[in-house]
Amino acid sequence: MGTTTPPRTLAEALRARDEKSLAGLLRARPDLLTPVPGDITQLATRAGTRASVVRALEHLDRFSLQTAEALAVAPDPAPYETLLRLLTGDGRDDGEHRGDADTAIADALPAALDTLREQALVWGEDDRLRLVRTARELLAPSPQHPSPTGLGPTVAEATAGMSPGRLQEILAAAGLPATHDPVSAVTALSALFTDRARMGELLDTAPAEALSVLDRLVWGPPYGEVTPNPTPPVKWLRDHGLLLPVSTRTVVLPREAALHLRAGRAHRVPEPRPPAVEAVAGRDPQAVDSAAAGQAFLAVATVEELLKGWNGGGPAILRAGGLSVRDLKRTATALDVSEPVAAFWTELAYAAGLLASDGEADERYAPTPAYDDWAELPAQDRWARLAAAWLAATRTPGLVGGQDAKGRALSALGPDLDRSAAPEIRHRVLALLASLEPGTAPDPETVLARLRWERPLRGASASAGGTTDLRSRIALWTLNESELLGITGRGALAAHTRALLDSGPDGAAALLAPLIPEPLDHVLLQADLTAVAPGPLERPLADMLSALADIESKGGATVYRFTPGSVRRALDAGQSAADLHAFLSTHSRTPVPQPLSYLIDDVARRHGHLRIGAASSYVRCDDEAMLNEILADKRSATLRLRRLAPTALAAQVDPASLLEGLREMGYAPAAESAEGDVLITRAGARRTPPRTPPVPVPEGPPVPDATLLGAAVRAIRAGDTAATVVRKDPADAPAATPGALPRTTSAETLATVQAAAMTGSALWIGYVNADGAASQRVIAPVRVEGGFVTAYDHTADEVRTYPLHRITGVAELADDATS
Repeated sequence: MGTTTPPRTLAEALRARDEKSLAGLLRARPDLLTPVPGDITQLATRAGTRASVVRALEHLDRFSLQTAEALAVAPDPAPYETLLRLLTGDGRDDGEHRGDADTAIADALPAALDTLREQALVWGEDDRLRLVRTARELLAPSPQHPSPTGLGPTVAEATAGMSPGRLQEILAAAGLPATHDPVSAVTALSALFTDRARMGELLDTAPAEALSVLDRLVWGPPYGEVTPNPTPPVKWLRDHGLLLPVSTRTVVLPREAALHLRAGRAHRVPEPRPPAVEAVAGRDPQAVDSAAAGQAFLAVATVEELLKGWNGGGPAILRAGGLSVRDLKRTATALDVSEPVAAFWTELAYAAGLLASDGEADERYAPTPAYDDWAELPAQDRWARLAAAWLAATRTPGLVGGQDAKGRALSALGPDLDRSAAPEIRHRVLALLASLEPGTAPDPETVLARLRWERPLRGASASAGGTTDLRSRIALWTLNESELLGITGRGALAAHTRALLDSGPDGAAALLAPLIPEPLDHVLLQADLTAVAPGPLERPLADMLSALADIESKGGATVYRFTPGSVRRALDAGQSAADLHAFLSTHSRTPVPQPLSYLIDDVARRHGHLRIGAASSYVRCDDEAMLNEILADKRSATLRLRRLAPTALAAQVDPASLLEGLREMGYAPAAESAEGDVLITRAGARRTPPRTPPVPVPEGPPVPDATLLGAAVRAIRAGDTAATVVRKDPADAPAATPGALPRTTSAETLATVQAAAMTGSALWIGYVNADGAASQRVIAPVRVEGGFVTAYDHTADEVRTYPLHRITGVAELADDATS
């Protein structure tokens, strides 16, 4: 019966894997694919680099990480039983109430080891488990980087620079016989600390104060400071080797002694099971869906209101990029929300590609052409597009108002707001909410605890259970933004959001559509110069009413207020008094109030009586008395008016300023062209050039698809075959240097390749490409002509053509080498 030789290196362990296992490694650690390794040895080398190992450790859950940390303080290699004892303890009572935790650890450990093996962080069979060297260096205790286990260095590491005489003094104080060399002294001391009975006898002789010192150090940090004249308890511990000197003022509790005091456990609180997401309230799913749908409709209306306000050109862009604090406050006031919420809506519109810079010399924000297409969609489709953009966006509005690493303020729509982890965290938070029963609102603290368990290394304060780390803050922002956007209703995940996660925007829009109120084609006019819209209005009606009246309040019903200024705005847009009367009569379910009719007629009668043109600017009017009144008014002094003719005044300000000044004085002037025609001022429609939505900043390389994984595994296998293939060397040829390219003359190369093409055999070649990069390949020549050889390349798994002058040499393969 044959036996399988255990792997001696990580490369051998990877080479023994099947294609499915290699594909799993590349899927879990996609950074290993950039670029595709040439063979298994390159793959193993790349998997052991510091940057790649750190990235892999950051994606481990807490128990898998605790398993790796336990292996880092275990002997190398360590059997499975040793690892299990480090996690469960040796069975002694250490004062901690364990309950069924040990059973849970034993059940969860095989899956944690499988995860570590799959990601090539651990290799070897269960009797010889090895942690990758780089991971051991990162996780093992050191004075510069304390271990999360709280353990210190081993006796051998702590006594590396200790004099032989001092070692013998420690042995004598501990009741151990003297030895002849430091190595045996360290071995004897380590054996004492790992012997349960003898260690117990030694501690029984320790002063009570000394045991109190050990209690403070046992769970870490294991280092302590001492004075030149330590107290008797510390002196006793130091004399007996339970505290070993690191420097003149620092001592450390050796790892073997700490493990005895901990009853053999590497971690105080192993966490083999993820914490459950607990519910704080159970609500009616229909009420949740209705609340979420109402908020979804409000979200669409808010984004539309924001972009309408910037329709004629929005705020100027700061030199460093983004909105100024003043413009953000103005936006918040216009939307009747707080500044953080205003920052969220502007960032959402930007992420959806509805808002961008206009690219002019004096850059301003303005709606994009995509906004016009979006505005024509049904409300549910508009919401689905906003929600999909929010899920995928790496921009994080919650950071607005904070500071970057250099102490500079972070502004809305500005740079440095991208956080690559944001999409993954949003999806994970919503997935946790989706795992609950419909209508269940989760406790935010348990959501954060679950996220910290799943990615413990991603947050600086995760071990303390705080919420100051970025991952926890993004999770909290996700919960708040979900409520604003209608993702959740009353804290619970809505049905249309579940469809968004499962089937995409189309499925979400289909479920949301019945919950969105139908647009109305009427309003209710009131005698106090207001109009009440009892629900959402059809788009043409809403646009016209927005030009004719000002929004006074929003909510379930929107209240519009008619003022002289709002009516003049409609007249400036080209409407006549008759048009306005007809519009109100058509769309009002109540009679048009007489005060409103009088207001429209009065403003229309005065509208355009004064004409403004460009001279620098001028005012003309057939009523000389009105011009006299303007000249006599002290408020016109800033306009610097002078009479040109009985019916004309000239001003030293531009026409726009003159229009604004006269309107502030209570007049209703109209602008005119150089030909004397009235200029119609329509609602602005400034648009940026076509813009694409901002591209999310990826968090590392993208996860490869099945096609890429299959091709990469075949290429790695083929490259490994080329690197490890057995070849025939001529009897008189000198021994080849491992890894060196074969060397033959041009004539020998041509003859060998031609013979292989005739016999259909495979060859091992050295090849240098046009860039000067050398490689080894295994090819099966098919045709040789014109200075080129066409062959099936086993390394690339395809047919290729190679110039003969770039082949450095060839060698025949041993029999069945490629089989």
